[in-house]
Amino acid sequence: MKSTHLLNPIDPSNRQKPVRTLNDYLLIALRGAGMGAADVVPGVSGGTVAFITGIYAELLATISGLKFSLIAALRQEGIAAVWRRANLNFLLALLSGIAIAVVGLANAVSYLLETQEQLLWGFFFGLVTASVYAVGKTVTRWNFSTVMAFVLGTAIALLITALKPLSSFGFSGFIFIAGMIAICAMILPGISGSFLLLILGAYEDVIQAVKTVDLATIAEFGAGCIVGLLGFSRGLNWLYNTHKALTVSLLTGFMLGSLQKLWPWQHKVTLLHVHSNGKEDWLRANVLPTAVEGDAQLVPVLACALGGALLILAIDWLANRNEA
Repeated sequence: MKSTHLLNPIDPSNRQKPVRTLNDYLLIALRGAGMGAADVVPGVSGGTVAFITGIYAELLATISGLKFSLIAALRQEGIAAVWRRANLNFLLALLSGIAIAVVGLANAVSYLLETQEQLLWGFFFGLVTASVYAVGKTVTRWNFSTVMAFVLGTAIALLITALKPLSSFGFSGFIFIAGMIAICAMILPGISGSFLLLILGAYEDVIQAVKTVDLATIAEFGAGCIVGLLGFSRGLNWLYNTHKALTVSLLTGFMLGSLQKLWPWQHKVTLLHVHSNGKEDWLRANVLPTAVEGDAQLVPVLACALGGALLILAIDWLANRNEA
């Protein structure tokens, strides 16, 4: 079976073997930037970007390999050996790209959500739709188990994306807990960590902290992400390595179900919350373009959706060409 990886993934059993160039790490950082850009938008998953760009397996293996035993190994093997064994060059390049995108695009994405919402959702709707095909085709054998996993993943995503956003609970440690929960979704293709933050009522707090460089809130959120990531990634990595077809089928279902949240044409139903800056959160319902109040921007939205789909198909084509 052909791999969809643009770069050769590191074998978890021998991480010292591959030798990467500076260009390789720049490409990894670029993928990280794609993940960061996706995670800023409520409804789009950075895990989807990791999967379709071919670094998902390595990401899971690297994160799940970060154990306390590495600290003890420092005395015996030295920093350089442990650094290579933990695959930290890969992780550092990826996190750098994510951080640059989150900091650099937070304001831009907020602006687009306010001024070009339909076009932005159209682009991501096309991107995720094509991702369902690109990821789903890697399941070499569809049988009863894989179909049921696909259906289950779709149902879970539909349920999550149908939940109503809440106002922030505001108790001490809330941002830490929100980080733990959201990071689990951020590495699941199709499940948006940003949308879970919105559901929990923490999205505005986190985005505002990034905009204003509120280091205390950022540190609390980051600590929650680290704790949640280290715990969740190990279980997911085990599932991916031991039941790959079932896991990929489930993740493909997640992506299909998430399309409900990305539908470009929506109608405001109920006002849920008004933030201190006057921004309003509404419960929305998907409608046909003909039922949209005002300009449905049908042609521009379809063009953006096509652009998103073509981007994914181009990445998938390049991946298969590289492996040919």
